[in-house]
Amino acid sequence: MPGRLDRKDLAKYPFLKEAQEWVAGRTGSLPDFFSSNYGRIAARHAVERIRDAMEGGRPAAPGPERLDPDREVYAYAIARVLVSCTRDRLLMDRLSRYEAERASRYLADEAPATRALVAEGVGMPTEAGDLPVARYVELASHLKDDHWRLVNREVEKGRVTLGDGDLPDLMEERIRILLLSQLPLPVPPAICELLSPLSAELTAAHQQYLLREFGSVEEGAFPPCIRALTAAITSGANLSHSGRFALTAFLHNIGMNPIQIMELFARAPDFDAGKTQYQVEHISGRSGTEYTAPSCATMRTHGICTGKDSLCTRVSHPLSYYRAQKQWKKQGKDSADRAPDQPAGPGHGGDEHKEGQQVGHPRVTGKRHGENQEKHDKNHKTHRTGEDIQ
Repeated sequence: MPGRLDRKDLAKYPFLKEAQEWVAGRTGSLPDFFSSNYGRIAARHAVERIRDAMEGGRPAAPGPERLDPDREVYAYAIARVLVSCTRDRLLMDRLSRYEAERASRYLADEAPATRALVAEGVGMPTEAGDLPVARYVELASHLKDDHWRLVNREVEKGRVTLGDGDLPDLMEERIRILLLSQLPLPVPPAICELLSPLSAELTAAHQQYLLREFGSVEEGAFPPCIRALTAAITSGANLSHSGRFALTAFLHNIGMNPIQIMELFARAPDFDAGKTQYQVEHISGRSGTEYTAPSCATMRTHGICTGKDSLCTRVSHPLSYYRAQKQWKKQGKDSADRAPDQPAGPGHGGDEHKEGQQVGHPRVTGKRHGENQEKHDKNHKTHRTGEDIQ
């Protein structure tokens, strides 16, 4: 099928412009669609798609003969509407990661002509060659392995030379960034109200998932950077804006409520109750957007990555460090940072951060550059971090 994608292809890559145009041309009035029997069925599939993304499972990639093009494209479109209505950046991040990995699994088995069409659709080269430095850094900065560092690459005339195995990982990262940049969608309030039972179901499920992942708060499992920020406040030091954001978002992500977080900040010499309440509630989601703690890469950029230990070198997000330490303690062990093969999270085989998902992910190199790399960290990277709040 040179030159175009068919409906089966759109089911595999529903984020492409052709798929979205196909949906727009068939849906009609959104209230009528969601009220129809088919619309309700499609919405339920969308909920299941989001829940799969939320749980951090590996996206299924059934054979093309088992794909229902209508269901897949509609489920993808409705899933984006639903996560936009929740205003939860963590869910948006996880959905984006899920869709990117799903597409990557399909692309691995595609004919060159189809891969080229998908690459063109997301603004990537169709075969290994080179990328402008700016585009390369945008993508590779979220990939954890030293293989991706610019200093280890060949750069000539403002372009980075790609190796034969580089393009698939960079393509997956490009899809993730592209999808996340489009969220939240500007969904009319009336549509969100119509879908409120489903969005409420997702919000409750996400809260339960986070409770299972992080459980009760254990300060002894905090990563060194968070311990340093907490100690600074306790000793009477003033934190930078980036430090306040990182600490607040982290504590919120692991289950502390705004009052508990404010009690911690009350120890600071420049404590202002009104200002602190506003900042804490804003980061915790009262503004309609829930924020996730910055990744390790962002912490380093802002100079608040301190006291690194051996576990820090194997995860790319403070939440992954915390999860690993809690899991290690649950197993009756002393410390995960002294366990060289300890994965970054329970049940998923390691670090999944792509920078470094969802719940708001530097990323490991992936299956093409080392299957034994940690993968669980991926589920907790969001682009709604400190650098987005100015």
